Amino acid sequence: MARMTGGEAIVDGLLRHGIDTMFGLPGVQVYGLFDAFARNANRMRLINARHEQTTAYMALGYACSTGRPSAYSVVPGPGVMNTTAALVTGWGLNAPVLCLTGQVPSAQIGRLRGSLHEMPDQLATLRTMLKWADRIEHPTDAPHKVAQAFQAMMSGRPSPVALEMPWDQFPAVADVTPMDPLPLTPKPIPDVEKIAALAKLLDGAKAPMIWVGTGAIHAAAEIQALAEKIGAPVVAFRTGKGIVDARHPLGLTIAEAIEIWPETDLLIGIGTRLDAPTRWPGAPKLARIDIDPAEMRRLKVDIGIVADSADAARALTAVVTPRKDAARAAAIAAAKAKTTGDMQRVQPQMTWLNAIRDVLPENGILCDEMTQTGYASWFGFPIYSPRSLITSGFSGTLGAGVPMALGVKVAHPDRPVVALTGDGGFLFGGAELATAMQFGINLVTVLFNNSAYGNVMRDQKKLFDGRDSGSALKNPDFQAYAKSFGVPAWRVTDGDGLRKALREAIATNSPTLIEVMTDIGQEYAPWEFFAPTPATRG
Repeated sequence: MARMTGGEAIVDGLLRHGIDTMFGLPGVQVYGLFDAFARNANRMRLINARHEQTTAYMALGYACSTGRPSAYSVVPGPGVMNTTAALVTGWGLNAPVLCLTGQVPSAQIGRLRGSLHEMPDQLATLRTMLKWADRIEHPTDAPHKVAQAFQAMMSGRPSPVALEMPWDQFPAVADVTPMDPLPLTPKPIPDVEKIAALAKLLDGAKAPMIWVGTGAIHAAAEIQALAEKIGAPVVAFRTGKGIVDARHPLGLTIAEAIEIWPETDLLIGIGTRLDAPTRWPGAPKLARIDIDPAEMRRLKVDIGIVADSADAARALTAVVTPRKDAARAAAIAAAKAKTTGDMQRVQPQMTWLNAIRDVLPENGILCDEMTQTGYASWFGFPIYSPRSLITSGFSGTLGAGVPMALGVKVAHPDRPVVALTGDGGFLFGGAELATAMQFGINLVTVLFNNSAYGNVMRDQKKLFDGRDSGSALKNPDFQAYAKSFGVPAWRVTDGDGLRKALREAIATNSPTLIEVMTDIGQEYAPWEFFAPTPATRG
């Protein structure tokens, strides 16, 4: 046993689970926790942001770019509610993020007497969007609850979780028994008969396709081995990009997959929800490999294998018949070549992406945003390794880009990290330039200034007789804005200017901002590269 405050007991648990960086914004209900951070400053770094949402987004970026758990802490009620966009984005990305928050004093919980930051049922609210959430009632309860949180977060499909603690229990002192991590729930073993059945289906298929997502990131080597043995292309939309290097003959983007979709007679989804291709015309046979049993009920499948992606891919590779199909390989190569040429008409977005790819080193990380160039990056920016494209995934969370990218850069201080953002999304968290400067987070932000929520404006004018509503923006002087924080800034208007500015920004030992001047009226709509027909591009 050790004599600890509730806050110290939580910090001890965090350290035992490998958390050495906390993101947070302090407030009165969590003073006792933040004091414990201060007492352990030699073992745990605290990065505080200017808005609660950013603490959670930074933790999310940290988790997505490393695959390791991350954690953040904010006050209860409106504080934790400000982080829910990041939590639901993390749910969509299968990200292991721990939310630590406070509560009203123990004696006031559930009484609805108007305590500071009280809400009707915070725990119930969190449970509606998270895999697991619980309350630490007393310091002696902290070690076990923290261990349970990590066990839930990392077992099966990873997902965000939350812990709350009453205001008065953070500084309360008790004799506490520390607790090491609990074992994770055992992974399901691939069903031998279903693996054999899928191998038989593969042997009979003429043009199989593998589709991968977040749940396959850790299985890159096993999936590439399977793909090479059967000559099947491996397709990723956003989160799975880099599982197979874009330069590999079998590594395809969604746009390249469209070209060979009509011939595809077997689709194997590995660690992915398969939203895009299951809405495309045609109905190839469908097999799924996923660690979440519920996924087998969400789509009608010919074969469903509940297993870890790496385990199942390894088992399938061992029994499937090798094939060499020169015609299929040529068709895949032709699709890659055709798409490389076709997508250059997506201008000026491809000019910007080509410039960034030319300058960003192989180990660089790109973070997207809901902006015109961000959309085009999903098919137009080659990714060479897993976790080198960080995205909000199907959540499409406007404003998440730069805050998530800050967390990515914290996790990878020695790798160049570039955040794409639009003028609208950037100002969701533009004040975090102060956070970047305070903590030396040397992120390069590339801001596209078209004075609009571009996609919204284009859709409105197309659908409503040229009218737009609420999508035009009046922007500040972004150069002066950046420099007011001490952030070096550039303004560019063409690809060569972006190349030059990006080289200088990466070499600068500082957070930086590059403003790219563009025009929504001139930006090519990229949606034809996301689905085979207009009816399926939504």
